[in-house]
Amino acid sequence: MSLSKINLLSDNPNPLVVNNFIGGNFVKSSKYLDSYDPSTGEVWAQIPDSDSDEVDEAVRHAKNAFPMWSNKTAAERAKFLIKMAESIEENIEILASAESRDQGKPVALARRMDIPRAALNFRAFAESICHHLNISNGIPEMGCMNYTVRKPVGVAALISPWNLPLYLLTFKIAPALASGNCVVCKPSEVTSVTAWMLCKLAKDVGLPDGVLNMVFGTGLKAGEALINHKDVNVISFTGSTNVGRHIGQVAAKSIKKVSLELGGKNAGIILDDADLSKVIPATINSCFLNQGEICLCTSRIFVQRPIFEEFVQRLVQETKNLKVGPPTEDVFMGPLVSQAHLEKVKSYIDIARKDGATILCGETVDELSLAAPHNQGYFIRPTIITGLPDSSACMQEEIFGPVVCVSPFDAEDEVIERANNVKYGLCSAVWGQSGERLLRVAHKLHVGTVWINCWLIRSLDMPFGGMKESGIGREGTSHSLDLYTEETTICYKFQ
Repeated sequence: MSLSKINLLSDNPNPLVVNNFIGGNFVKSSKYLDSYDPSTGEVWAQIPDSDSDEVDEAVRHAKNAFPMWSNKTAAERAKFLIKMAESIEENIEILASAESRDQGKPVALARRMDIPRAALNFRAFAESICHHLNISNGIPEMGCMNYTVRKPVGVAALISPWNLPLYLLTFKIAPALASGNCVVCKPSEVTSVTAWMLCKLAKDVGLPDGVLNMVFGTGLKAGEALINHKDVNVISFTGSTNVGRHIGQVAAKSIKKVSLELGGKNAGIILDDADLSKVIPATINSCFLNQGEICLCTSRIFVQRPIFEEFVQRLVQETKNLKVGPPTEDVFMGPLVSQAHLEKVKSYIDIARKDGATILCGETVDELSLAAPHNQGYFIRPTIITGLPDSSACMQEEIFGPVVCVSPFDAEDEVIERANNVKYGLCSAVWGQSGERLLRVAHKLHVGTVWINCWLIRSLDMPFGGMKESGIGREGTSHSLDLYTEETTICYKFQ
């Protein structure tokens, strides 16, 4: 299956036109939105500005396809997921190029991380659904057998963000389809192209009409219509805490199942026995990978005082050497995703300065000079800040960009309290040599994931999600399949 006919070249005079995918067909919209290449600020694609009528049509097709799809065996559904994985792998180059141009991430990162993970999502859930077993429990003294039957929920509304577009969208689609649900997806209007390409692959592999539907557009129109639709049975959302809170309130009104993977203000904790030769490069990755536009990125670094000065000096030196520019093969950081997001990130740096911080490198300190047309792109250098109180907005709120605040600490109890003293609870990373000490700290952190001497390594079988205002529910093979199924307990008394 090939996407080779799609022209992604930057000198293509005509914007790429994306259409909704409803009931197995690509459907034109009455209105379109401009989508910008973040490395130049120029329009490169147009996507539907879908309204409630288009959402209703997509939900109707999903509902109509549900009896057919849910009655297929797990093995039959798994075969389609494997075909999707194979098709993604066959088209990795064009998908990586599209993701890079649409989102701003380096193409090498998209090729190495985003697109392979999208294929893995389909493979993992194709395998997992065949082993997601019902449970049974005999009551011999009463002559009874209890067992459970798992059933798909129905129509799933899947709303995904702009930072890891295909990666996170497929992490929702794959378990929902594997479980026997039909889906209506609403990707971010900022990064819609690879979702549209995925629909082309789905059509090529013969996925039955109506099983996968895609409506593009804004959250205020398409997203709102989708979460409020009476025939939607389960909602999975990844995005900001404010939007997640609203979706939770909407879901509660009609008692819909809901999963919310929201923001983070993640702490890296560097103990005084840490090996800085390993910590520094890994921490740079954790702060600035994907332009810092990952909910799991480290936003606060707490360094034990005896090694604070050395750590900061080496971190700044190596960060200054990172190449920032158009998202080609040899850059570490591309542009931020949009002009609005660039201004938001810059506003936090302004807040830090007003709060008395020292900007050690990055925005306003190191010049970034790019030739046209990239001088109009949404670029910013990775920025390191010190000298902020924990009460500063930069230490409390999610910035979601290449900005990190570094602060010293003295004692374990102090850093645990400071790391936990935010409204979020998504993840943390702890670095050191003593296993006993590392585990003692890790167990006291109020987060969904703790990495010890590593970052961004996780088996898909493990639960993923956050505490506090970082979300509700967990994703991962069995955990996602739990979300997209309901259980019926049957008690059979033998005659």
